[in-house]
Amino acid sequence: MSVRIAVAGAGYWGINHVRAFAAVPGAELVAVADPDAGARARAHKLAPGARVVSAIEALYEDPNVDAVVLATPARDHAAQALAALAAGKHVFVEKPMALRLDDAVLVTEAARARGRCYMVGHLMVYHPVVTQLRRLIADGTIGEIHYLYASRVNLGRLRRDENALWSFGPHDVSIILDLLGQRPSQVSAHGHAYLQAGVEDVVFVHMDFPDGKMAHVQLSWLDPRKERRLTIVGSRRMVEFDDVHSTEKLRIYDKGYDRPPTFTQFGEYLTVRHGDVHIPRVDLTEPLGLECRHFVECIAEGRAPRSGAAEGLEVVRVLAAAQESLERGGATIALL
Repeated sequence: MSVRIAVAGAGYWGINHVRAFAAVPGAELVAVADPDAGARARAHKLAPGARVVSAIEALYEDPNVDAVVLATPARDHAAQALAALAAGKHVFVEKPMALRLDDAVLVTEAARARGRCYMVGHLMVYHPVVTQLRRLIADGTIGEIHYLYASRVNLGRLRRDENALWSFGPHDVSIILDLLGQRPSQVSAHGHAYLQAGVEDVVFVHMDFPDGKMAHVQLSWLDPRKERRLTIVGSRRMVEFDDVHSTEKLRIYDKGYDRPPTFTQFGEYLTVRHGDVHIPRVDLTEPLGLECRHFVECIAEGRAPRSGAAEGLEVVRVLAAAQESLERGGATIALL
C-alpha cells in the first residue's frame, strides 16, 4: 500500500518536494496546499492527480493523507508540525525544525509521544558525497580527524525572517554533527547585518568538541562567488567536498605529517608527506530524491529516519547557542 503524501508549501523550495515526492516509489502525492494561486498552478502542472488547496489546515483534516511535508517558512515549522502530529500524521519538516530551542524540544516530545515518523529535511546528510565521507571516516582512510571547516556563501536571495545562520547553517551543522557523532562542548559566533537591520548577512560559527576536534563555518548571502565547500583534515588524509563543482565533488589528498619510528634531531620528528590526489567516482543521485525516498521507506518499515527529531533538535541546539553568542558579541556558549 502506498504512503499518501501531502505537501504544504509549493513555493521557492517546496515545489521541488512536489516534483520529488510525485516520483518516489511507494508514495502517492495526494494533495498540495499553498495560499498563493501561482504556486498552486505550478504544483498542479507537476502533479495533476493531486488535490490542490489553499489552506494547509485542510491537509491535517484529510483522512486520505498519511504524511504531511512542511516546506513552509521556518517561523511556522514548529506550530505546523505540532498540528500535523496532533492530527496523527507522519511529518517531514524542512530545516530548521524550529527557530527556538524550546519549540524544538516540544516538537521532539510530541513526535515521541505520538509514535509518528518525524523527519527533518537536513538534505546534505543524504548527499552521496557525505555518505562517502562517512565511509572514509569509518574505514580509517582519513585517520583521526583534527578539524573541519566549511564555507556556504553566495551573492544570493535576501531573507527577512531568518538570518544567514538559520538559513544556511543547518546544512553544515547537520553534516558536521553527523560525521563526528557528537555534540560540541562550546559554540561561539560573530556576524553582522550589513543590508537589513537585525538580520545578519554574514556569520562565522566556531565549534569545539569534547575530544579536541574543532569546526569552523562561514555563512553568507553577501559574497562575490558561490561556494559550498567542506574540508576535513585528518591524521592520515585530508579530504575536500566541493558541491559547486559539476563532476569532481570529492578530492582525497594524501598529504600530512609523518612521524618516523626513530629520530635523532627534533627537525626529523615530523616530515611532510606530499602524496597523490585521488578523485573517486561518486554516484551523483539527487540528494532530495534520496531524502524523500528515505522518508517514505521509514514510514513503510516503521524505522527511525537518519535525520529524525533527535538529530534535528541537536542542530537547533547548536544554532540557538550560536545565535545567543551573536547577540552577546561573540561570547562562548557552553553546551556540555
